Amino acid sequence: MNQDTLPQPSHAVGPTDVPLLEQTIADKFDDTVVSFADREALVEVASGRRWTYAELAADVETLARGLLAAGVETGDRVGIWSPNCAEWTLVQLATAKLGAILVNVNPAYRTHEVGYVINQAGITTMVVAESFKTSDYPAMVEEVRADCPSLERVVVIGQSSWDELVAGADAVDPGRVAAMQTTLSPTDPINIQYTSGTTGFPKGATLSHRNILNNGYFVGRGCGYTEHDRICIPVPFYHCFGMVMGNLAAITHGACMVIPAPGFDPAITLHSVDSESCTSLYGVPTMFIAMWALPDFASYDISSLRTGIMAGSPCPAEMMRQVLDAGVTDMTICYGMTETSPVSTQTTPDDPFEVKVGTVGSVGAHLEVKVVDPVTGATVPRGEPGEFLTKGYSVMLGYWEDPEKTAEAVDADGWMHTGDLAVMDAEGNLAITGRIKDLVIRGGENIYPREIEEFLYTHPDILDAQVIGVPDQKYGEELMAWLQMREGAEPLDADGVRAFCTGKLAHYKIPRYVLVVEEFPMTVTGKVRKVEMRERATKDLGLG
Repeated sequence: MNQDTLPQPSHAVGPTDVPLLEQTIADKFDDTVVSFADREALVEVASGRRWTYAELAADVETLARGLLAAGVETGDRVGIWSPNCAEWTLVQLATAKLGAILVNVNPAYRTHEVGYVINQAGITTMVVAESFKTSDYPAMVEEVRADCPSLERVVVIGQSSWDELVAGADAVDPGRVAAMQTTLSPTDPINIQYTSGTTGFPKGATLSHRNILNNGYFVGRGCGYTEHDRICIPVPFYHCFGMVMGNLAAITHGACMVIPAPGFDPAITLHSVDSESCTSLYGVPTMFIAMWALPDFASYDISSLRTGIMAGSPCPAEMMRQVLDAGVTDMTICYGMTETSPVSTQTTPDDPFEVKVGTVGSVGAHLEVKVVDPVTGATVPRGEPGEFLTKGYSVMLGYWEDPEKTAEAVDADGWMHTGDLAVMDAEGNLAITGRIKDLVIRGGENIYPREIEEFLYTHPDILDAQVIGVPDQKYGEELMAWLQMREGAEPLDADGVRAFCTGKLAHYKIPRYVLVVEEFPMTVTGKVRKVEMRERATKDLGLG
């Protein structure tokens, strides 16, 4: 075969015309403050509190000095256990000033999980919220404190311990923070994020200034951000989506961070877009589905919205169509994972409609991606499915104090193995077809749940659909669909789903089991927990 006629491999390299930021987070923040001192930097809608960049810089400096006075030094681990609030952002920037490593703790964690994280990361200082939903954070920390020898101090946001921390700044010469800042390197670790492991304990992805500062910067470029943008961030700060794609994307471009509420609420989020004239909106697909499904959706003025990011899980094409139809013409789709800081691919506002609704875009700047055969590791031809791998500045330093798990995830050549199945088209755009572990093999047929979910989503009465594999004696696995119905719609049963699918999907792709639910089991970041769905379904259907 002529070399020119060989299929093009599923391998792409991102542009390098715009250089990487070779700065620390604190140095870049200082540059932005100089350039945009009087522009609004941060708004907390719930409290009405507002900061310009100059005001934010002053409060960050004070908090950094307060942390110094309390004994926090470069390299110390500072945990933050809180839903979204302005103090979260202050702590993020203050620790960056000192080179202390911020450890994000999932607000949904319970005592045994937080105890594990404190000990595994060697956290010396915990900054916690008073409470959120059913969580009493100070009480839970006290419950495990005796078993956490590294933990020296606990600071509660909104209580006297927070006021005392801030007041301690008076005892520290401002020059000390500036002097510490000069000793920091972009390649230093600055953040540990614990991945939501479905088995065993979570792993602490360790990220550098260079990792997350550049990812925020280039994601922001992908959205076309300038100092005139106002980003509505209802996604959690404890996750990369909030603190990197939100906070750091804003800071690197001089944009404003808008915090709608401590946790996601569809009505409050739309109110925030309306009242704050936000130009950008973030969310996982389930968030957008919830907002657009509000009965009074049309009453909110979202005409200020120009762009945004939908990420975290595959976006149903129909949902993206609704967002574009609402006038958010520059909405982008991103793909990433915590271990890659997080974004590897992003669609662009100029992409054709079918790319915006059917892919997660193309490789980001200064990154490299490929799709490989999960068994042989060979790069597959474009158009064929395989495992998605990514490489470049964004790949984590490693899992905190866990070289074995690091070596399992990042190979000797620096490629991060994502565990996701993808297909690369001729133009280099990637479509995510599912997780390797979510692949259903029914009677020898490989079935990708994403394809069936997309089809079910076109049913006029179905609000959202998730498809899983459950055990089956004859075929090995069978398909089950979990459905959320639109308000007022009659629930569908297996016969109704079968009637809708027959003649449009191959017979082996039609779900045998159907369950209508009010909501899916979710992680705090809005990802559907399919492992939990399989466990529950297997038990409830008696298929063990």
